[in-house]
Amino acid sequence: MRRTLPVALVFLTVVSIIVSACAPAATQAPTSPPAAAQPTSPPAAPEPTSPPAAPEPTTPPAAEAPTTPPAASAGDYKLAAIFPGVVTDADYNTLGYQAVTGVQSDLGIETAYSESVDVPDFERVLREYVDDGYNIIWAHGGEYFGPTTELAPQFPDVHFIVEGDSPVENAPENLWVIGRNFHTGFYALGALAARSTKTGRIGYIGGLTLPFSYSEVHAVEQAISDLGLDVTVEPVWVGDFSDPTKANQLADAMIANGVDVIMGSLNLGMLGIFEAVKSHTGEKVLVTAKYTDKTEFAPENYLTALLYDFKVPLIEIIKKIQAGEPGSFYEMSFDNGVTLQMPLQNSTPEVQAEIETVLNDIKSGEITVVKDTTPIE
Repeated sequence: MRRTLPVALVFLTVVSIIVSACAPAATQAPTSPPAAAQPTSPPAAPEPTSPPAAPEPTTPPAAEAPTTPPAASAGDYKLAAIFPGVVTDADYNTLGYQAVTGVQSDLGIETAYSESVDVPDFERVLREYVDDGYNIIWAHGGEYFGPTTELAPQFPDVHFIVEGDSPVENAPENLWVIGRNFHTGFYALGALAARSTKTGRIGYIGGLTLPFSYSEVHAVEQAISDLGLDVTVEPVWVGDFSDPTKANQLADAMIANGVDVIMGSLNLGMLGIFEAVKSHTGEKVLVTAKYTDKTEFAPENYLTALLYDFKVPLIEIIKKIQAGEPGSFYEMSFDNGVTLQMPLQNSTPEVQAEIETVLNDIKSGEITVVKDTTPIE
């Protein structure tokens, strides 16, 4: 379903009322062209036996054309975003919606979005936006990566922004890739989980067996190794990012097997993990989340979340597009759109201090997190 954002709307809460149409963004009025130069009288005809003397210039030479075109105005661009889920999920799609409203309020660009777009429908929705004059298309979802990179060369006058985990080889100049850098954040979560467990067993519950998910698990393993701790991580995959029932079953099985810290890499499926840890009657089981603050779902079990703000990369990329820069790979980081929610909850000051040190070492380059996408059997 397509939605056009109201101009005044800046920030979404989960219970926001979604308005389906908006007035187009105001465009800058064109400047008046310079007045045409008045013609001068022609010189007198020369004697036929000799060439005329070169006339003295009566006006200054015309200014040279600028080598760099001026930055385009907001009215030259229209942004359309395509989301895989509903914008009221308080998770990944909500973050996308917040980023789009931020672009509209901060840059004055006309925006629209479509939610719950399945991959088979993606190309149709994208083409409809292009036909309607939208010349920046943001595909907010890793599942759109392949289709977007294939379609971008067909529309050289349209700028495409997609999310992935590595640059595209021989990418067209109209393609921008946002690197989400999940593995770096999960190094910090892995260090936290390893320092928080009492049983020495921590769990990871992912949605699909994708390269970024493998890299998250390997980053957790690296953190445990770097800390020199006798801790094991047990990864499982739900097969869906938004299936709370199956996520709940997998979390219950983990807890029964002695896991006392669970790292979730899910969307709506996180609700199933929260129910599992809250209903456990033995020793407290702790949990970490991803994308947004989810404290309210299990306040007695919640440690922290890896928070994402897609407004940061989206606005920076659009500014680069307006400046005429070609597409590139833009990687998010702890300095650029990613944060670990602080202070930690249900933790100790000692663990808090250690994780802050880990974060600082990542930012400074003292810790290099390896991006390992080797499949996990």
